[in-house]
Amino acid sequence: MNRTMKRLLTGKDSRQGRWFFALLIALAIIVWLGLTTERFLTSENLFNLVAQAMPLIITAIGMMLVVLVGGLDLSVGSVISFTTAILALGAPALISIPGVFALAACIGLINGLAVTRLNVHPIIATLSMQFIVLGITRILRPVSGGDVPQIVIDAVAGSFYGIPLPVFWGIVTVLIAWKIIHGSRFGLHLFAIGGGIASGTDEATHNFGVADKQKILLAYVGCSCFAALAGIFLAGRIVSGDPNVGLLFEMDAITAVAIGGTQLSGGVGSLHGTVIGALVMALLANGMNSANISAFVQTAIKGVILLLVVGLQSRKKMGL
Repeated sequence: MNRTMKRLLTGKDSRQGRWFFALLIALAIIVWLGLTTERFLTSENLFNLVAQAMPLIITAIGMMLVVLVGGLDLSVGSVISFTTAILALGAPALISIPGVFALAACIGLINGLAVTRLNVHPIIATLSMQFIVLGITRILRPVSGGDVPQIVIDAVAGSFYGIPLPVFWGIVTVLIAWKIIHGSRFGLHLFAIGGGIASGTDEATHNFGVADKQKILLAYVGCSCFAALAGIFLAGRIVSGDPNVGLLFEMDAITAVAIGGTQLSGGVGSLHGTVIGALVMALLANGMNSANISAFVQTAIKGVILLLVVGLQSRKKMGL
């Protein structure tokens, strides 16, 4: 029993990482908020917490795809803002919704090509894309406003049999992500590619016939598309386009992925760990807001958490 608990807490010899440790943190925060805040455990507040956490959960799932192969995508926050700006242009939903996914896929494709074909470091490639997309977004929408399609607003603000629709967004997103990450050959290849990169044998999967560059490229495309989905959700929630709404989402997503036990060096992680990590971030934000902690202090605290979590991860060489 003790050996099993130790393995769960340390994530040793497990492809799923330290997800159980993140679960304990989440439970501890829930107990703390339940004891210190009267309204925290009410159904209304919990459903509202789900709605607040949903964009981060979606973004973190996409981030996990690239982290599994030893990469990062710092452009996801800009993609989220860009998505809201496009949706707020007033175009029909039948054009704007497929359009944002197509544009997001193009952004992910460029990121993937820069990493796999031009051998640009993921941080540099996606940081450059972050500024490019942010600049275009601020040209399209210098300030928040615009008209978001009504179907997007209804899909976020409505309910079904008394259950708020954000809950269903979470269920559908997690089911799709589970199929991609844990229920497909593509997901298996992501783990294998990342494991090879983390161990210093980058060509290991390629030598076994896996199209590793293609899989990495698709991971970046998938990451951008999940960010676009988060942007659609946020556009429906704030009922406008906002060039700043995605600010720092990339850092929150990376922190959530790391807290959930996914190794930033690649090859180790789990979907449930990533979801729990995103919930931990949402619970922390909820608790700090309840304690009236300054937004600037909250940002600093998140930075400390990211540094601690990544610092505790084992790695054989300096880098991700």
